Amino acid sequence: MAGTLYIVATPIGNLDDMTPRAAAAFGAADFVAAEDTRVTMRLLNHLGLKKPMVSYHEHALNRGEGILRRIEAGETCALCSDAGMPCISDPGAVIVRDALARGITVTPVPAASACVTALAVSGQDTTRWVFEGFLPAERRLRRKRLAALEGEMRTVIFYEAPHRLRSTLDELSAAFGGDRSITLCRELTKLHEEIWKTTLAEAVARYRDNEPRGEYVLVMAGAPEADPAENAPTPEQAAAHALALMREEGMAPSAAAKAAAQGTPYGKSEIYKLLLALQEQDGGAE
Repeated sequence: MAGTLYIVATPIGNLDDMTPRAAAAFGAADFVAAEDTRVTMRLLNHLGLKKPMVSYHEHALNRGEGILRRIEAGETCALCSDAGMPCISDPGAVIVRDALARGITVTPVPAASACVTALAVSGQDTTRWVFEGFLPAERRLRRKRLAALEGEMRTVIFYEAPHRLRSTLDELSAAFGGDRSITLCRELTKLHEEIWKTTLAEAVARYRDNEPRGEYVLVMAGAPEADPAENAPTPEQAAAHALALMREEGMAPSAAAKAAAQGTPYGKSEIYKLLLALQEQDGGAE
C-alpha cells in the first residue's frame, strides 16, 4: 500500500508558531523532503526529532521521482520548505502535481504563509487580491509582467529579496505611479519585524539612503476604479448622438434623448433640451 505525501507548513520566522499537527506530521514521517536540509535540521532539532532527509529544491527537481517511488513503496514523506506553506512560489508544486497524477494521497498540514500574513496586517483591501510572488530576474520579463498588471484593481502581493528591493520599488513606481499605496512587510514574526504602509514614492526615497535588510513582502494597492465621468461624453456630444439616433434609427426625440443619456452622468431632460436646440440650429428636424 502506498504511503502519503504530507505538505507541512513551517514557521515563517518564529519557531513558537510551529503547530502541534505539523510537529506530529514530522514525527510520523518515514523521511523528510526539505528545501534546505540545514534549515530543516535546525527545526527538527528544536522538536527533538531525527529523521532521514532528502534535499528537494528548484535545482534538484530530478529527485522528485525517487521521492515518489519511495512513497509508492509504502513510505510516508513530509515535504517542507524553509519557511511557510510549501508549494506557494516554491518548487514543491511540481512534486504535488506529479503525486496527484500518480494517484498518491497528498495531505496538507497548513499554518502560516507569508503572503496571507502580510495581507492581513497590510491595511490594504483584503477582499480581492492576486499573488505575483517574485518578479522575473530578467529586466525585460519583469517589465512585461508589470505591464500586464496595468489596470489590475485587486491588491497585488510580491515577494522580494533585500538586494533587489531598490530596483523593484523603482520599477513599481515607474509602472504604477509614486502615489500608489504600498505596505512593506519585513522580517514577519521575527525580532526585527516591520510593517510600514506608505506610498511607492516614499518607499523609493527611504531606501535610496537606507540599506534594505531581511526578506520583504510587498502588498500594493490595486488600481483605483475609473471615474465614469472621466470618459463620459460632453452633454453636447450626447445630444449629437441623440440626433443621430433620430435620423438613422427613426427614434422620436424623447426616446433618442433617453437612449443617449444612458451610461452618462446626464439626465434625459438635459439631453432633450440640447437636442431641441440642435434641431433648431439645423433648421428643424423630422
